[in-house]
Amino acid sequence: MTLPRRQFLHLAAGAAAFSAMSNIAVAQTYPSRPVRMIVGYPPGGGVDIVARLICQWMTERLGQPFVVENRPGAATNLAAETAVRAPADGHTLLLLSAANTINATLYDKPTFDFLRDITPVTSIARGILLMAVNPSFPAKSVPEFIAYAKANQGKINMASAGTGSPNHVAGEMLKMMAGISMTHVPYRGDSPALGDLLGGQVHVHFPGGAAIEYIKAGRLRALAVTTARRSQALPEIPAMAESVPGYEANVWFGIGAPRNTPVEIIERLNVEIKACLADPKVKARLTDLGAEAMPMKPSEFEKFLAAETEKWGKVIRTTNLKPA
Repeated sequence: MTLPRRQFLHLAAGAAAFSAMSNIAVAQTYPSRPVRMIVGYPPGGGVDIVARLICQWMTERLGQPFVVENRPGAATNLAAETAVRAPADGHTLLLLSAANTINATLYDKPTFDFLRDITPVTSIARGILLMAVNPSFPAKSVPEFIAYAKANQGKINMASAGTGSPNHVAGEMLKMMAGISMTHVPYRGDSPALGDLLGGQVHVHFPGGAAIEYIKAGRLRALAVTTARRSQALPEIPAMAESVPGYEANVWFGIGAPRNTPVEIIERLNVEIKACLADPKVKARLTDLGAEAMPMKPSEFEKFLAAETEKWGKVIRTTNLKPA
């Protein structure tokens, strides 16, 4: 049976209106049960602390538990794969970090496509990495370090939290842009790498906010922060870009959801998390961690993720990095 054109258009319009009303109703009743936020790191680290900070605020705000689920392993790929395979209903979220955009190129045959399979919700905060040396190291600035490295090619040991970690690729980017050679010494996590830097067993490391207390105590010397501009936490430390124009290696956190999560739920999460990041107590806690709030719209965050993936992809291909 062929419907008259007018009747068909009325039916189509009615179906569209019903669908829109249904999606709005879903957003209004969301969340209808506990929400899990999957974190690809063990409990207690900076990423985990940020996730728990957001979850506590969201629990109080939305009346359903937001629970951190730690899934460390495979350089955060295990957590991402778990989130990708979860129902796209807003009740599973993924704590995103720079590692996700690094892994997109570092691993040749991933079981998922990060940019395709994760829907961006919002960025949360931008943290810092520090170019830090033991106080016994002769260089007291980035230009002095580069000059020393060029005169001693391959003799400087560069620690990292592991091959492909954000602090590793930050160091590789400096090598690439400054034309220097350093010997990479990977560790199983940031704490042992930081410990050996403190002990003088390695020369340079690019740690995160955990190193701030050692810098303030004079046990480490910070040559630069890796962000594009100086950090509020350490305003006296120059940005790397002041000596190496164009250099920028961000540590950041964000939230993603499985592909095809309803846009109304994504938008509601975006609004609520932005409200969380505007809370003075949350902002103060982030500052304590060496981070600052960096909320974005989903579309802005999507562009940011694509740009970060492209940037680290170039570093990984140029330096021929391979996963350990």
